[in-house]
Amino acid sequence: MMINEFFKDLTALQQEQFGMLQSLYEDWNSKINVVSRKDIDKLELHHVLHSLAIAKFADMADIFTPGTSVMDVGTGGGFPGIPLAIMYPEVDFLLVDSIGKKIKVVEEVSGALGLKNVKAVKSRVEEIGGKFDFIVSRAVTDLGNFLPWVKGKYEKGIIYLKGGDLLPGGDLYREVENAASRNRIDKMRISFCAINDWFPDSFFNGKYVIYIPR
Repeated sequence: MMINEFFKDLTALQQEQFGMLQSLYEDWNSKINVVSRKDIDKLELHHVLHSLAIAKFADMADIFTPGTSVMDVGTGGGFPGIPLAIMYPEVDFLLVDSIGKKIKVVEEVSGALGLKNVKAVKSRVEEIGGKFDFIVSRAVTDLGNFLPWVKGKYEKGIIYLKGGDLLPGGDLYREVENAASRNRIDKMRISFCAINDWFPDSFFNGKYVIYIPR
């Protein structure tokens, strides 16, 4: 299992849970298309490990401590939320998506894995009440559109997975600059971590963990 190369301290239960993901998603994908059919055989690399880039960042920053609350916005079939919930069993995750059939998959997969720290809800994020310590998401939309959706819903920060060109004038550089300007955020406080610094596979070239503190 590829994950073992990058996370050395997994418990036996975590290894079992990560090992179950491929067959669970293959089964559900045959009923409900939640992962691209051409992508399902690369689930571990393209979806699970990609999601766990947030874990690398969270460990580095020591932020997903027991009792932390995290909302995964636009979770789809459960990414990044389900891999993160396996990795952090003492952190509470709310996985949100507006498409009911995707939430059905999240509920069934998290149930099969025995995850007690996952709740899933079919909703637009704007309709979710309360606040969370962190919000995570995987490139559900332009960052400038995303930030207003979650305004006032987090206490500590946003952790966002996104790819693109971060050089001045590049597409991701412009997106972040525009998002910061439109939402009155000091762009100097936004940090970026290149995922291929953690996972040296060409798939992760040009992909980043973006952190926006409150």
